[in-house]
Amino acid sequence: MLPRLRLQLTVLYAGAALLLLVSSGTGVYWIIARYFADVTDLALAHQMAHEFHALRAPIPAALLAADRDWSTLRDGPTVVPPRSDGAEDQEEDDDDEGGGLILDQPADAAELAAIAVVMLDGAGRIVFAPDAEAGAAAPYADQDAFLAARADGHDLRTVTLADGGQMRLLTYRFDHPGGPAALQLGRPLRDQQRVLERLALGLVTIGTSGMLLVGLASWGLAGRAIRPAEQAWQRQQRFIASASHELRTPLTLIRASAEVARRSTAPGDEEQRQLYDDIIGESDHMRRLVDDLLLLSRIDAGALPWTPGPVELAPLCSEVARQMARLAAERGVTVRTGACEGVVQADRERLRQVLLILLDNAVRHTPAGGHITLGSSVRPGHAVISVSDTGVGIAAEHLPRIFEAFYRVDAARQRDVGNAGLGLAIAAGIVAAMQGTIEVDSAPGVGTRFSITLRRGGATAG
Repeated sequence: MLPRLRLQLTVLYAGAALLLLVSSGTGVYWIIARYFADVTDLALAHQMAHEFHALRAPIPAALLAADRDWSTLRDGPTVVPPRSDGAEDQEEDDDDEGGGLILDQPADAAELAAIAVVMLDGAGRIVFAPDAEAGAAAPYADQDAFLAARADGHDLRTVTLADGGQMRLLTYRFDHPGGPAALQLGRPLRDQQRVLERLALGLVTIGTSGMLLVGLASWGLAGRAIRPAEQAWQRQQRFIASASHELRTPLTLIRASAEVARRSTAPGDEEQRQLYDDIIGESDHMRRLVDDLLLLSRIDAGALPWTPGPVELAPLCSEVARQMARLAAERGVTVRTGACEGVVQADRERLRQVLLILLDNAVRHTPAGGHITLGSSVRPGHAVISVSDTGVGIAAEHLPRIFEAFYRVDAARQRDVGNAGLGLAIAAGIVAAMQGTIEVDSAPGVGTRFSITLRRGGATAG
C-alpha cells in the first residue's frame, strides 16, 4: 500500500512540475512568437509609410501611427508628415526638412532589409520592384491580397510560398495620381521560423531534462513524506504479528480447559454444558480472528508465503463444494458445481482458502431456498473461477470498497453472523499475491458473482 502511495505522490509532484514547465515553456514560446509577429507587422507599416512618403503621397493615419510606434520602439526619427497643397513645387532638397527617414541604425537595417517592395498596376501585375537588385527577397505579388486591398484600402495577411516558406504581406491601395495602383510589401518569415524551431527544441530539451531531475527529486521527496507513516505501519504490523502469536497460546488453553470441564460436567446439567459449549465456540471464533489478522498483516507486508504450481480446478471445486455443502444445508441453501475445467498456476491450499472464503460469504448472505454455484471456464492464457449466489446482493455504492479490510456493508447484520469484515480482504490479497485478479458483480435482490482470474498452468496451459 505504501509503495503505491509513494508512486502516487511522485506522479502528483511530477505532474505539478510538468504543468509548470509546460506553462512556462508555452508562455516563453508565445511571447517570442508574438514579438516576432508584432515587430514584423510594425516594420511593414513603417516601411509602407516610407514608401508613401517617397512617392510624395498622403500617408494614411494608420501608417503614421505605426511609424510613431516604430520610432518609439527604435528610438529614432519619424517619417516626414504629408505635405500641404502646393508643397510639391518645393525643391527636392527640402524633402527631408523637419526630419527624414534614417535607415542606418543596425536594428532598422536588420529588420527592414528583409522587406521586399513591389508596385502593382491595375491588374495586380508587378510594374516595379525597387528592392529586387538590393539583395532583398525575390519579387512576389499575391493577387488575393491585391484584390482585398483594392476593395478595402489595405490588407495584411500571411501567405505560403511555392517552396513551403511563409511570407507576411502588407498591401495598400495607392490612389495618388501618377503612381502605381497598389504597393505590396513582403517580409519572408524563414529566419523567424528557424528561431522558433530552435527555441521549441531547446524548451523540449530543457523540459525533458528538468522532468528527469524533478522525477528523481519527487521520488525522494515522496519517500521522505511517507517515511513516518511507513514506520508507523511497520510498527503496527509487528504489533499485530506479535499479538497474534501471543494470543494463540491463551486461547488454546482456554479451549482445552473448557473441553476438560465440559467432560467433567455431571450428567443432566445441560445449562453448564451449554455454557462450556459457548466458551469453546467463542474460543474457536477468536482463534480464527487472530489467524485472519496475522494472515492479513503478512499480505499487507508482501510476505505471504505461497508455492506456485499447476492446480487442477475440477477436483478442487468438488472438494470445497462438498465441504461447504453441509454448512449450507443447515441454512437451507444448496451448493452446486457447474462446469469446472482448466489448470491454473497457483498455490492449491491458498486457492482453496480463497474459495472457502467466497463460499462462506455466499452462504451467510443467501436466504433459505437459495442456491450457490461454483464453476470455472477457460480463456486464452487464463482461467476464470466463479462463485455465484442468489442472495440479497450488494448495492452499487458498496462495491468499490467491498475488498477493504474491516469494511462491512451492513455492520449490524454482519456482527450477528460473526463476520469481522476480513474475509474478502484476505481473499483479494491472496489472489493478488498469486498474480491474479478478483472482481465482483452484484445487484440487490438478484445475487452476487465473484470472479477470480488466474494464469493457466500445466500441460493444458496453451
